[in-house]
Amino acid sequence: MVGGVAVALAAFLVVAGAWVTWTYRGPGPQAPRGAATIVVLERGSGLSQIAGELAQAGVIKSKALFMAAARLTGAAATLKAGEYEFRSGASMARVLDDIRAGRVVRHLITVPEGWTSEMAWEAVQRQPVLTGVAPVPAEGALLPDTYQVQRGDSRAAVLQRMAEAQDRLMAELWPKRQPGLPFDTPEEALTLASIVEKETGIAAERPRIAAVFVNRLRQGMRLESDPTIIYGISRGRPLGRGILASELAAATPYNTYRIDGLPPTPIANPGRASIEAVLNPPRSTELFFVADGTGGHVFASTFEEHQRNVAQWRRVERERAAQTGMGR
Repeated sequence: MVGGVAVALAAFLVVAGAWVTWTYRGPGPQAPRGAATIVVLERGSGLSQIAGELAQAGVIKSKALFMAAARLTGAAATLKAGEYEFRSGASMARVLDDIRAGRVVRHLITVPEGWTSEMAWEAVQRQPVLTGVAPVPAEGALLPDTYQVQRGDSRAAVLQRMAEAQDRLMAELWPKRQPGLPFDTPEEALTLASIVEKETGIAAERPRIAAVFVNRLRQGMRLESDPTIIYGISRGRPLGRGILASELAAATPYNTYRIDGLPPTPIANPGRASIEAVLNPPRSTELFFVADGTGGHVFASTFEEHQRNVAQWRRVERERAAQTGMGR
């Protein structure tokens, strides 16, 4: 009789152990909707609350087993809050491991090179997973890049990360600058780099354009950069039209056709390539450039050569205007 009970108990323990192992390591529940289930674990949640939320969301089959596994594996004290995406059928072991490792959902915010700080600020404002409010950062203070954020991050902290990335980059590049540049501070370098950034979308042209502006500054020539005028009018927003003659003549701090030297602040957030270009421009005698009609620019060292290039660009503009008129 005793032997029969022992055998039955042993059989039960084997079956129970197999069930526990299968429940823990085997396939989990299918997602109620779609291929995955999103669960947000709030900061300060205890083990019981976490297990309950996972069970309620249909991610795990057993709250009790999850809690026991978390305690036995030592994970109970290291579970991390955040937004998690669990694929349909994920095992309880995988779910526990993900939360223990903090594999939270990462959302991306991209700040392209040449965006103003207000544009970057608006992108941060639009991200619904972020919290809080933050002021618009100073122009040129942010490093263009793609940033990972997670639900619950503060907008102020995200913008601060962007600013710290720019600070680190300048701390790296400024000491490696070419001697004898016609500006004295990292802030002035950022201002010139922002103008280079807005003058061309062609990466290969940035060093050459930087050299033109450095040469002009060295010779006391005005920069005469159209993007600076646009910034003075619209704070960098596209005008949707050409610059008016009255705007070229307007006395604003950003009109580099009227002011000597650099404008008072950057006009956008420059990327690494533009900053490197102004800190180590190639040696050249070029002082002018104008659009070439293909999206790039043609460069010149003398005003006479530049005038010929401008005349060619005007012919391109007239031909395009005539073709547009014929197409109407």
